[in-house]
Amino acid sequence: MGATQQHKTSVMSGRLFCPPNQDVETFCLPRFKTIDHHFGYNDSSQGSHFSVQNSRELFCTLESSSANGSYTVYNSPSTVSFSPNGSPMSQQESQSHPPELHHSPDAYGSPFSGSCVTDDVNDLKHKLRELESVMLGPDSDFIDGIDNTFHDETNTTSPEMDSWRLVMGAISKGDLKQGLIDCAKAISENDLLMAQCLMDKLRQMVSVSGEPIQRLGAYMLEGLVARLASSGSSIYKSLTCKEPASADLLSYMHILYEVCPYFKFGYMSANGAIAEAMKDESRVHIIDFQIAQGSQWLTFIQAFAARPGGPPHIRITGIDDSTSAYARGGGLNIVGKRLSKLAKQFKVPFEFHAAAMSGCEVQLEHLGVRAGEALAVNFAFMLHHMPDESVSTMNHRDRLLRLVKSLSPKVVTLVEQESNTNTAPFFPRFVETLNYYTAMFESIDMTLPRDHKERINVEQHCLARDLVNIIACEGPERVERHELLGKWRSRFTMAGFTPCPLSSLVNATIKRLLDNYCDRYSLEERDGALYLGWMDRDLVASCAWK
Repeated sequence: MGATQQHKTSVMSGRLFCPPNQDVETFCLPRFKTIDHHFGYNDSSQGSHFSVQNSRELFCTLESSSANGSYTVYNSPSTVSFSPNGSPMSQQESQSHPPELHHSPDAYGSPFSGSCVTDDVNDLKHKLRELESVMLGPDSDFIDGIDNTFHDETNTTSPEMDSWRLVMGAISKGDLKQGLIDCAKAISENDLLMAQCLMDKLRQMVSVSGEPIQRLGAYMLEGLVARLASSGSSIYKSLTCKEPASADLLSYMHILYEVCPYFKFGYMSANGAIAEAMKDESRVHIIDFQIAQGSQWLTFIQAFAARPGGPPHIRITGIDDSTSAYARGGGLNIVGKRLSKLAKQFKVPFEFHAAAMSGCEVQLEHLGVRAGEALAVNFAFMLHHMPDESVSTMNHRDRLLRLVKSLSPKVVTLVEQESNTNTAPFFPRFVETLNYYTAMFESIDMTLPRDHKERINVEQHCLARDLVNIIACEGPERVERHELLGKWRSRFTMAGFTPCPLSSLVNATIKRLLDNYCDRYSLEERDGALYLGWMDRDLVASCAWK
């Protein structure tokens, strides 16, 4: 993301393909608050139940069940119910392109996945071959006979053919993960013949209804195709997709929120740090830099209602850009009314201030800071969308931290994905993304059966668009720019912050949360921060500063 206008045309969701030429439409991903989904929940010991009604949605993605690797259109069923721990709210956060933000009616911007087909599904293979001709020239039909070449003994001494043989050997053994890595490496080295040949083979190995690596591979491959297309072909201007209705999108995100603990971990740890810092304050002001549905604060208000001595006066400044209005079904006034109604119910003095803008636009005058209020600032799954010095001379990532520090807050919370995709070159960034999302897709697989009717929708609309943006886009169009906590520590320290270790109470609460999930999730405290992971892979980090 860069300036506001750039932000509106790219996100953890957004246009899929991003050719550099100005005469080619930008198909890059608009910003979606990936793990930045504010869902409501209630830590009731009774568990939870939710139903997604009438969420019938036409979507399309890579499917390798047919030998020719064509794309297939699916219809999702109309109803799904699920009953994990914690009572969810009826809505939650997500972002997508409202129609008026599209630069062209041909461009597709759905909330996460960039899966596309042509108006005639059977025409896609022809278009891909046309793309191949554009990229490789008239001799590209050589690909069709390349397998025979690998077995030609006269080529055994050629280093190039040795490389081909090794790569195709991995494919023949069904090593999908290595095949994806080899394809990305070929693209990074501008070996278009190798890349296209591997894509043809990989299309027959991926499936949105298969094992976790097959499902992830479908979207990773789509990202590679999108990246390769940006080399100059405008063929994808003819590719169209159907964007899910906001209600369907919220339902998908709601399911993901319940079946994986990543979001709950982030919001519970942030709320715990803020509650600890504000336990003796009579007037509390919270600035949430991406409030979305506002669901993070539902349990916070209820908890303070029961505080000994009575609740404090709570004022929340909610910042969020216009792309969230699509998923909410309206402006920030919806959030204000929702939170005000709850506060009134629990007899908590409450005010809400809306700041409908991108974080790139936020200035001191938008924050409404008042004397006599204890200030808390919440950066939950948000800062990685801010362009830093590698993207813009404005460096909004560090600018916001300096601005917040100037306000002398009592506590600042940071929750981010533990991944390194910001300034990493394409190939190592691809490998990092593949490893990160492999863990996430595996964790979903433990909770949602592979034949679960809504699982494809959940993965497509809640995860795929992020990883396609990371793979296919560069510059301001690449808005998914994660950093490891070590780098965030450096940024916070340079801005003048000091660490504020999370309390043991927060740790204990999250441990109880994880008791409701698979034992393969891990929770570790290191250097005052909490890390939530899947097996041996850290996925989300949470910490606090002052």
